[in-house]
Amino acid sequence: MAYGQTGTGKTYTLGRLGEEDTAARGIMVRAMEDILADVSLETDSVSVSYLQLYMETIQDLLDPANDNIPIVEDPKTGDVSVPGATLVEIRDQHSFVELLRLGEAHRFAANTKLNTESSRSHAILMVHVKRSVKARDSAFSSENGNSPHMKTLKPSLVRKGKLVVVDLAGSERIDKSGSEGHTLEEAKSINLSLSALGKCINALAENSAHVPVRDSKLTRLLKDSFGGTARTSLVITIGPSPRHRGETASTIMFGQRAMKVENMLKLKEEFDYKSLARRLDIQLDKLIAEHERQQKAFEDEIERINVEAQNRISEFESNHADALEKERLKYQKDYMDSIKKLEEQLVKNQQKNGSEKVPVGLREDGSALTSSTESSKVSAAEEVAELKKLLQQENLLRKTAEEEVNNLKSQIAQWKRSEASGNSEILKLRKMLEDEASQKERLEGEIAILQSQLLQLSFDADETTRRLDRGGSGKVPSGLDSLISQVKHHQQDSGNGEKASIAKLFEQVGLQKILSLLEAEDADVRIHAVKVVANLAAEEMNQEKIVEAGGLTSLLMLLRNSEDETIHRVAAGAIANLAMNETNQELIMSQGGIGLLSMTAANAEDPQTLRMVAGAIANLCGNDKLQMKLRSEGGIKALLGMVRCRHADVLAQVARGIANFAKCESRAATQGTKTGRSLLIEDGCTSMDCTEC
Repeated sequence: MAYGQTGTGKTYTLGRLGEEDTAARGIMVRAMEDILADVSLETDSVSVSYLQLYMETIQDLLDPANDNIPIVEDPKTGDVSVPGATLVEIRDQHSFVELLRLGEAHRFAANTKLNTESSRSHAILMVHVKRSVKARDSAFSSENGNSPHMKTLKPSLVRKGKLVVVDLAGSERIDKSGSEGHTLEEAKSINLSLSALGKCINALAENSAHVPVRDSKLTRLLKDSFGGTARTSLVITIGPSPRHRGETASTIMFGQRAMKVENMLKLKEEFDYKSLARRLDIQLDKLIAEHERQQKAFEDEIERINVEAQNRISEFESNHADALEKERLKYQKDYMDSIKKLEEQLVKNQQKNGSEKVPVGLREDGSALTSSTESSKVSAAEEVAELKKLLQQENLLRKTAEEEVNNLKSQIAQWKRSEASGNSEILKLRKMLEDEASQKERLEGEIAILQSQLLQLSFDADETTRRLDRGGSGKVPSGLDSLISQVKHHQQDSGNGEKASIAKLFEQVGLQKILSLLEAEDADVRIHAVKVVANLAAEEMNQEKIVEAGGLTSLLMLLRNSEDETIHRVAAGAIANLAMNETNQELIMSQGGIGLLSMTAANAEDPQTLRMVAGAIANLCGNDKLQMKLRSEGGIKALLGMVRCRHADVLAQVARGIANFAKCESRAATQGTKTGRSLLIEDGCTSMDCTEC
């Protein structure tokens, strides 16, 4: 930091670029050269923001349109930051010099009697350096996807450092500088901020219990530099002219007092959850690809086994069918041949017996007839024996054929059993496939749950910080003291380890994606999304974006369609935040918001839901243009009807709404735009308030 009288060389010492002579380079350029020489741009990051404090307003020198940037102070760690400033990542020295040249071109300067180019603002250069201290094992699958095992993933440890180079505007005496008009106002602002800095240095040097760091934005920005956690170097610049010996002595005394201040250095490290999330996404993609590859291979194997089984079945059927048909034809032919032979033999025997018959009336002697009869009996006996022999042979052939048929039947049964075994194997494989599919669905469900839990943890971790930032800095809007006190009370009960911010989530996820979660099927997801929108709506810079993106319409749709009490409560709170803006108030009324709020108030039993609805209607009551419409659409009756709850917080919001409404009526009566009785009296507000009190 450079401190001294105007025109003594502060800007020359710190911000000179040294383009013509490298030996004339200032501290900013030399410091960045050392930083870039000591970091690895592959694993480390260097980013720069360049600001000026002009007339107690912080402006962005890299983006002049970005002015009146708020200062944010972490209530737990006490760290001071300017999240609204432009942050540019530096890759080389040339780009840094170009940024310095751009910033100096936007800086305010004026021609005074003491300095032709007198800086009229305090310039602040912030260099942020992040370095990965220790890389954790990241359990990824191998490149070919053959390793399904995973190790436990842990976030990397990141060490953060910040270099702040401050070129203070020079102190000057009005009678010597000849400042007048706007230049005089600039000089007053500069001297006031430097005076506040001197008071803080005196308090720290004397170990005072109270250090007035909040007297000026300059002292708030330099809180860490004196008595904080930074290592501070102070450059004192003085002039040789005896005419300014008073300013010279004052500057030297300031330096002596500053040397008595002791700082406590602190190393700042944090876990890099962002890189862990990226690694988890990469690992998830690899696991999904590996699962799909294994599933495809499994399906191909099932198809191959099925085709092979069908081919074997077809081949077996073909082979055994041909053999069975051949055997059947063979035995059928043998059977027909045997029948044919027997028939021929029978015909021959009949012909032979007929030729040996004795004609009627023929008489032979007794001996010849007896001989013929005996020979016929012998021949018949031989024929019968032959027939029996043939019959036995036929029986044997029949038994052989039956055995062959039984053998074929057993082979067919065995084939059917093998086919059934093949079918059971196919069923088993199908069951394995179904198990794999169910396991995939379970894994996908677990992945979705993990992603939802990650988003939920981010939301919950950021909610308290956002509320603390609202409660710890900035000006509280009129009429919201009750709500703010309750939010602060809620903040004190929140966890102590939450360090992220809703703004960081807003940048990473995007407003459209957050609003799309309001229509999710999962009620928990909708609730968390509404909470995020409600926290975003608490910042004025986000309200216009939320309304333009359709967030107000989505919140009103939740009140209309949802039956969940929690969603009603949080949505009403978000609408209450949006209703702090006059333009948003008219949009809420034009889209039927007062009717939905009245319906929610009539159906709600939870005091916190009624408190949020009453707060939203109370904000609308503060708009002069909406009073008649509030009454005609039932807003005033709904507000007064919530007195039935008798809860202290609800009654406080109802009273605030009545006060806002009455204030607008009083203003209109004073201006002469309203006459007659108050609308509140006509609706019975006074009698109802007295009764409830």
